[in-house]
Amino acid sequence: MQPNTQRSLIFVLLAVLMAATRVNHFTPIPDASWAVFFIGGFYLRSWTRWAFPALMALAVAVDYAVITRQGLSFWDHYCVSAAYWFLFPAYFAMWAGGLWVARNYARRWSTLALAAVALLASTAVCQLLSQGSFYWLSASVADKSVAGWAANYVEWLLPYLRTAATYVGIAALVQAIAAGAAKSKAGAIGADDAHKR
Repeated sequence: MQPNTQRSLIFVLLAVLMAATRVNHFTPIPDASWAVFFIGGFYLRSWTRWAFPALMALAVAVDYAVITRQGLSFWDHYCVSAAYWFLFPAYFAMWAGGLWVARNYARRWSTLALAAVALLASTAVCQLLSQGSFYWLSASVADKSVAGWAANYVEWLLPYLRTAATYVGIAALVQAIAAGAAKSKAGAIGADDAHKR
């Protein structure tokens, strides 16, 4: 498969995954948005200039559709305040984590450790930007305090990390299987060529 064809397929799969799971953040199937941006940074690094904005536009479009379908005004919804726009740098933190893993990618087990560190750091920054901006800028939180913000940050960090890690772990497993299959195929072709000589 050609690299651009492969990237196109990955982009479509990520877009479908995000749209399907972002529709309701509290369904039994958790929202994959954070993981989608991390995985996108890994696989779509050469398409960052258009793929990241396209996935961001999709995220906003899904939010708009969900909110307006409930008969509510998008701009008056409690989730859409000045804090909402912090999702752009928050999600780019996830994308940057994927980019970093891609730049340091090697077909060794140590790559899993790099990916775990990058995912943890990216999720922590994403949570800081998204949760922090909502806590401090939104009118939804009445009595703001550093202690209240810190408790809220810690309370939600682990669930978001667990969800992102689940999706990224599945992607890593698929990547390992695909890499192993490609290596086996290359070895079989090499052995066949040697046999013909």
